[in-house]
Amino acid sequence: MQDTNRTFLLYTKLKIFSTKFIRRIRLPAILVVFLVIEFLDELVYGAREASWPLIRNDLGLTYVQIGLILSVPGLFSSLIEPLLGIMGDVWKRRVLILGGGVVFTLSLLWISQVGGFWGLILASSLLSPASGAFVSLSQASLMDAQPERHDQNMARWTFAGSLGVFGGPLVLSLAVALGGDWRALTLGLGIFSAVVLVLAFRFVHPPSAAALPGEAEAGAAPVGFVDGMRNAMRALRRGEVLRWLVLLEFSDLMLDVLYGYLALYLVDVAGLSPQIAALGVAVWTGVGLLGDFLLIPLLERVNGLAYLRVSVVMELLLFPAFLLLDALPLKLVALALLGFFNSGWYSVLMGRLYSAMPGQSGTVMTVGNIAGWFGKLIPLRIGLAAQRFGLDAAMWLLLAGPLALLIGLPGREQRSQSDLSTRMDG
Repeated sequence: MQDTNRTFLLYTKLKIFSTKFIRRIRLPAILVVFLVIEFLDELVYGAREASWPLIRNDLGLTYVQIGLILSVPGLFSSLIEPLLGIMGDVWKRRVLILGGGVVFTLSLLWISQVGGFWGLILASSLLSPASGAFVSLSQASLMDAQPERHDQNMARWTFAGSLGVFGGPLVLSLAVALGGDWRALTLGLGIFSAVVLVLAFRFVHPPSAAALPGEAEAGAAPVGFVDGMRNAMRALRRGEVLRWLVLLEFSDLMLDVLYGYLALYLVDVAGLSPQIAALGVAVWTGVGLLGDFLLIPLLERVNGLAYLRVSVVMELLLFPAFLLLDALPLKLVALALLGFFNSGWYSVLMGRLYSAMPGQSGTVMTVGNIAGWFGKLIPLRIGLAAQRFGLDAAMWLLLAGPLALLIGLPGREQRSQSDLSTRMDG
């Protein structure tokens, strides 16, 4: 009975705190909750990527096993998330978001207790689709809130995520400094996830309350699951949709794929300790965070695709410099600039994909995951190349990302037509 009273008291305190927290931010409450969910997801991701040297030593993993852990959960999620995306358009999106949050929290608690490769890959395979339901459908709902401001709201979303990515290596360094390890940190993240879940239960209301963006427009969405699948297949045959899907996958080479191997590169190739490597990752993510913050007002004045083309050229110059430089200070400067100039890649490209599919925000998640079946294999390919040729040689494969964007981004005339179409749709 006392435990029940304590739990109820804790929930009441969290509810009061969350209400005060939301009121201090000048955005609708539900939008703030969605941004906090993205922050949590990327905080978990950032902490794990910076922890790979510690996880590798603790569990005795090889490069191939790390590549499998980075690839297999994503592939498994790509089989489930397309169904979740369709259901997010035609069924109860709130149930999917909150249910995903419960599984997300439990998965983190499981990961903190795993004893080897198989436990980690199984727990990660549960975490990945849970993130799809909890986080990706929250993003879709955020996009539904203001259909005419996809680029700008995606910039806010990306900044919230970058804040989490930046915090991940820092909380890892703090945990190690306090005598903890990656397991204790993952357990703490599981507890934080439970707190965010309370926020979601508090503010993500059923569509009857008109509080969950996207579900109020259910009349514009497919009325059944089969109709939703047909709609997704139809979208995949459109050239404009395919363009943004392909560019999103290639852009990830300089985003999540680079991040996944960055700490290992700094330890195994650059010769840094795991703790200093974590701080090096924080340099990359921290400057990227600044770039994401500056991007929010920039997109109010500058065409997103025009900015993107300039940043792609800068990445093509900076990444070879980062790999070739031997002096650590210069290497870190190049790494920082890499983090700055890849800002906006995901937010602009994803915003354009949402604009190309008006009224189908959940289906965007579906087509993205179908396209991701190719992209999810890339970390494994990098791991195989690193195992055979060395990680220093395998990292050069990541240049395919900015090269693809340089070739595939629409020209000025195509951009004007795309912007006109977006304004008409809005």
